[in-house]
Amino acid sequence: MTTLLLIIQIMAAFSMIVLILLQRSEGGALGMGGGGGGFVTGRGAANLLTRTTAILAAVFFTTSLALGVLSHKQAPKSAVGVPAQAEGAPGQAPAGENPSLPKLTLPKQGTQTPPAQNPAPAAPAQPQMPQSQ
Repeated sequence: MTTLLLIIQIMAAFSMIVLILLQRSEGGALGMGGGGGGFVTGRGAANLLTRTTAILAAVFFTTSLALGVLSHKQAPKSAVGVPAQAEGAPGQAPAGENPSLPKLTLPKQGTQTPPAQNPAPAAPAQPQMPQSQ
């Protein structure tokens, strides 16, 4: 279902790009241009292109919303396509630990008493400013 919606969305996006480029701009730069008649008149072509663009935009937004809803209901996947495990799942390593890596344990140091701390030396005396009389 997701693949079908994605294909429809890509086709709608590509078609919208083509239709928008075909529409006559204010200056007529990329428009269908031209004088004389033809199969479709200028006004009729503008109405047809505008209406078709609006329909394709509605299809694009609808498929975007549907894809968002469908992806929310599916199980989350990691970047490589493997389903991600939910937090706190049984058999899962605690947060921040990778089960494929060996656990690093450091030997405990013997309890040592900290060296005696000498009192901090007194701050050096600040030079006195001469006082005016």
